[in-house]
Order: sequence, then structure tokens, then C-alpha cells
Amino acid sequence: MNLNNNQLILEDFKVGVDNVIFSIDSQKNRLLVLLIKRTENPYINQWSLPGTLVRQGESLEAAAYRILSEKIETNNLYLEQLYTFGGPDRDPRESPDSYGVRYLSVSYFALVRFEEAKLIANHHKTSWYMIEKVPQLAFDHNLILDYGYQRLRSKLEYSPVAFDVLPEMFTLNDLYQFYTTVLGENFADYSNFRTRLLKLGFLIDTEKKVSRGAGRPATLYRFDSEAFAPLKDKPFVFI
Repeated sequence: MNLNNNQLILEDFKVGVDNVIFSIDSQKNRLLVLLIKRTENPYINQWSLPGTLVRQGESLEAAAYRILSEKIETNNLYLEQLYTFGGPDRDPRESPDSYGVRYLSVSYFALVRFEEAKLIANHHKTSWYMIEKVPQLAFDHNLILDYGYQRLRSKLEYSPVAFDVLPEMFTLNDLYQFYTTVLGENFADYSNFRTRLLKLGFLIDTEKKVSRGAGRPATLYRFDSEAFAPLKDKPFVFI
């Protein structure tokens, strides 16, 4: 169809929010993502990322937090806007032969610890999946998940995102296991990891110890955000 400039038809958009909710299971060295089974068309009975349409008067961030609050309970989490996905063929409810409603997805990624994240939704419809075993998802959610996974890996390399998720006090081994769960065991050996982080000067020795197993008690540290502040806008590799 040929249209002149006076006949241009603007799209009618609906805006949704989709959350990539990652969970770190350091004890079993697993990175998990939360999936839900859809209960309506399109893609009924197929797994997808948790999502919602934005309500009238609701901000995008509020919608993202609403999804989280409906699916899990947790004390510590990290949430960040990821990307906007708006291809004209991403939702089958859009008709390519007409100027109907387009569905945009403003995606977020969240990070929690598995041991403290409690699912509050129907366990038959909501499940943690290992990142390596995610099935074919509804819509373009595999693409959104891949994008979120790459963002998570890069954030760990240059920012202190882990400290938003870890308890206030932690051992260096807790921190190392957190990183190896996401980045793999070959990203750094423990000795170099420990030396580099302590040199950066934003981990504070609490002078408290914790005993786990038969080894020597481990020192508990905490993250000092004020000490990190001068570094946050400088380009450097965090680990």
C-alpha cells in the first residue's frame, strides 16, 4: 500500500514489562531463572518469563517490582532495566496485515539468592530452571533471557552488584562462590580473586569469624559503599 505523508498511520502500542529473574544457588553451583507456565493464549501451557501489562498510572519500575512481589519473597535483590523489545512480529496478537495494537516489552533483570528466595506462586505454574536447560519460551523470551544473561555477566565484571544480593556480612569464599556460579570456575583462581578485591579497599574486615565445617574459622567482611563511591564512575575491571 502506497501512502503519502498525509496518510501515515501511527501504531497503537500496549506496553508490557517482562522480568528476567536470576537466582544464584552457590551451594549447588547453579544459575537459575524463574519461568511461568502460561494459562491463556497465545502460547497457552508454554513457559515464559514473568510479565505483565503496565496498569494505568503505574510506572515501569513499579510494574517490574509488582511482578517480583507476586512471584517471590526475598530480603535482598538487585533490579535493573534491561532493554526494550518492540519488533513488529514479536507477538502473534499483532496482525501484520493491519494497523492493530503493537506490544512493546520493557524488560528488567533481577538477581536474588536461591536460599532466601521463596516462591509464592503455584509451584505447578512457576519454577526455577537451570540456565542451561531452559526450554523454548513463548514470544521472544529466549532472546530477552539471553540479553539478560549477558548483562548479568558483564555487570559482575565491572560493578558491585553482588553486594546488593549477599547478606550484609559474608566471607570471601561466599563472594567467590557467587561469582563462579555465574562466570564459571575458570574466571579466576581464589588466591588472585582474594588479593585483587582486598587491594581495592572497599571490603571491610568486621573482625568477626564464622565456622563452617572442619576448617579454620573464616573472616566476615562487609561492603563499604562510601569507599567504593570514588571508583564507581571510573572504567576498571572489578574482578
